[in-house]
Amino acid sequence: MQTFNFTKMHGAGNDYIYVNCFEENIKDINATAKAVSNRHFGIGSDGLVLICPSDKADFRMDMYNSDGTQAEMCGNATRCVGKYVYDRGLTEKTQITLETLAGIKILDLNVKDGKVQTVCVNMGTPELTPKNIPIDSLLDRFINEPVEVLKNTYGVTGVSMGNPHAVTFIDDTDSLEIEKIGPYFETHKLFPSRINTEFAKIVDRNTIKMRVWERGAGETLACGTGACATLVAASLNGLTEDEADLILLGGTLHIKWDREENKVYMTGPAEFVFDGTITI
Repeated sequence: MQTFNFTKMHGAGNDYIYVNCFEENIKDINATAKAVSNRHFGIGSDGLVLICPSDKADFRMDMYNSDGTQAEMCGNATRCVGKYVYDRGLTEKTQITLETLAGIKILDLNVKDGKVQTVCVNMGTPELTPKNIPIDSLLDRFINEPVEVLKNTYGVTGVSMGNPHAVTFIDDTDSLEIEKIGPYFETHKLFPSRINTEFAKIVDRNTIKMRVWERGAGETLACGTGACATLVAASLNGLTEDEADLILLGGTLHIKWDREENKVYMTGPAEFVFDGTITI
């Protein structure tokens, strides 16, 4: 048994349980992530995020999916970490560095009346080489390549934003049976580390509508790295400009791919839900 304090937060509906590990010590993290994430018997979330000290950056983020597996990165979670550390007085900086398993991210905090409203995150350089995503392919890039799932063929573009993404463009996201098809993409033999899958519809040159199936979590209301990967994939396929609004089930994220720097920037909200104490 362990008792600890937590904070629930969300970025565009992508909700996580956040624990301040400057003050708390979590035991058996994988099992704890599963327990707190359970929406019937736990708190309910897409996963667990630990906010920790770092010897490489201002803070470190360790994150775990709702199935207990560790994940490299989550864009929505980075924004919430930025809000947490500023609003709770752990920093007075409005630009902070955050260590993740996908590298150090730079967060610019947009503050109003002493509270963080939105956060712009430098999400880093998109990885397009299949073996580094990873995708089991000898191609130099995996762009609009045919992938068969449940006897249907999808044009898939592979992008890593620190974690692996397969992006496919479809005509209708509303009627998509994502619970049926998502697990087959996630565990497809092409993806040795499993995959996050984005199903996206082009609205216009600066607007994309998308749904996401996250490995280890299922469908979530938003995915920051997935939104970034989708914008990169859309631009590579000539479907949009290098900057667009990504409309997700939980809200809208603004994504920009600076081709000169080869960096992707994500701007979006971070929201506090509630504080609590749990014994598990």
